[in-house]
Amino acid sequence: MRTPSALAGLLLVLVTLVLAVIGPWLWGAEAERFDPLHTLQGHSPEHPLGTDDGGRDLLARTLAATRQSVWLAVLATLITTAAGVPLGALPSVLGPRAARFTSGLIDSLVAFPVLLLAMFAALLAGAGARGAVVGIGVAAVPGLARLTRTLADTVAASDYVAAARVLGAGRSAILVRHVLPNIAEPLILTITANLGYALLGLATLSLLGLGVQPPDYDWGRLLHDTLPRVYVDPEVVAGPALAVALAGTGFALLGESLARASARVPVAPVAPSAPSAPRGESRTVLPPGCGPLPEAPEAVLEVRDLTVSFGGVTPVREVSFSVAPGELVGIVGESGSGKSLTALAVGGLVPHPGTVAGRVLLGGRPLAELTRRELGTRLAMVFQDPMAALNPALRVGSQLAEVATAHLGASRGQARKRAVERLGRVRLPDPEAQARRYPHEFSGGMRQRAVIAMGLMGEPELIVADEPTTALDVTVQKRVLELLAEVNETTGAAGLLISHDLAVVSQHCGRVLVMYAGRIVEELPSSELRRARHPYTRALVAASPDLETDRSRPLATIPGRQPASAEVPAGCAFAPRCARALERCRTDRPEPVDGLACWNPETA
Repeated sequence: MRTPSALAGLLLVLVTLVLAVIGPWLWGAEAERFDPLHTLQGHSPEHPLGTDDGGRDLLARTLAATRQSVWLAVLATLITTAAGVPLGALPSVLGPRAARFTSGLIDSLVAFPVLLLAMFAALLAGAGARGAVVGIGVAAVPGLARLTRTLADTVAASDYVAAARVLGAGRSAILVRHVLPNIAEPLILTITANLGYALLGLATLSLLGLGVQPPDYDWGRLLHDTLPRVYVDPEVVAGPALAVALAGTGFALLGESLARASARVPVAPVAPSAPSAPRGESRTVLPPGCGPLPEAPEAVLEVRDLTVSFGGVTPVREVSFSVAPGELVGIVGESGSGKSLTALAVGGLVPHPGTVAGRVLLGGRPLAELTRRELGTRLAMVFQDPMAALNPALRVGSQLAEVATAHLGASRGQARKRAVERLGRVRLPDPEAQARRYPHEFSGGMRQRAVIAMGLMGEPELIVADEPTTALDVTVQKRVLELLAEVNETTGAAGLLISHDLAVVSQHCGRVLVMYAGRIVEELPSSELRRARHPYTRALVAASPDLETDRSRPLATIPGRQPASAEVPAGCAFAPRCARALERCRTDRPEPVDGLACWNPETA
């Protein structure tokens, strides 16, 4: 909102609204004063814009007409909103036939020229202000309905809407509670911009004689009355013409600027935000009696005091770790412990409206300072759902090649050759043929390999794999994990593997970070997992069955539940579930010492 266009739009809108309030009060009497001795005059010191056929001052009439013009534009926009939003949202909750009919109706209305549709509706409603408002309001309905339909279709395909249908929620409940609230923001911003188009449309109808009729007047009516004199006294049209142009431009600029300002773009880490630290400086909270945290100049990834917040909720709190070249580090913990958000923060992909504080260095440079090209070649992300990471409308080879053309400056031929080579590198059979196929023609394991190949299109220094084997069968899981380990070993790239499966992490990772309630509670070599000291790590290991588990006894579980991000207590978050908890555990938060954050750890 600090851009010149946003400031200009805000200023123009504020001036328009102020004039709409004070215009009739300050200049209304002068605008209505009949003066037959000074009719049809050009500009003069007394009348800068001249007078009309009744001797009334055109500048005063232009200023006084602001309220009428803005009010009519607001009414027209309300009509557009009241008709366009429900019409566009209905296909998302109707049955297939009704949805196709409604969508076809919207597409048919969009095909009509807006001005012709406005004139037709205005003629049906009758000449005058009412007809103009109805005409402009109805003419803008198809455009808003089409936008609403596009937004609503995206939301209607979401899992939570499907869950609401399964639970028996009615169509009106789905529409009001699930669809409309999730598309309200872009719609409101579009409606703000539509106010400017409504001002222009109403002025156009009044100019054509279909809008406001005497003795009432708006900017368009003033243009209609003064236009025959434009070749003799051109200044007489300057007032209403500039008013329409500036006010309409102001609303349009403000709406577009608000849309850009509220765009839900991913958030990259910024400077640490400790309460007492000056902006732009870093402060690390140290455990009592400990020296400074060791720097890792050779680390590929260095994370210090990483904190991710969403409003008043902080799901990731002061996370610190590093990953050396060629090292594969695992992050484990229950769902909701902050593993995936940590991975997203490392990749600069925390969704709106999240804020990220702390220090994240990739290859010794702050993540926020890396360009898109550098980030795209030095960091590879492998997500849980490979189908969501691949565009179903594009062939796999062209998607991989896009990485090389966008970030490496390769030609199309070079990029395609590199894509085929990378598909072969991840052990896809006949990579030349696979590059010509679409994602839906791949199995789940093949898609995951293709996503890994996409990450290898550059020369990544770090590969972040966020539960890459979710929903894959055991055999495919093993092959994908072996592939990640092989890539990690052969390329020398560091790796960060996030998983719920302790067996997977202990087998493939050299070091394990255990997260609970947004914090790392223990850091230890994977070979030491069964000799972990933190009660939570011990409980996770005990709850992971293996071939030696006694099947005649119930599987081990961890009693209670992990606290929600907004409910984390002041002391140790695991204390309510821990059999070894002391009174101190409930009041004082343990800081990590030698990779362990616990007041009463287990013996090694």
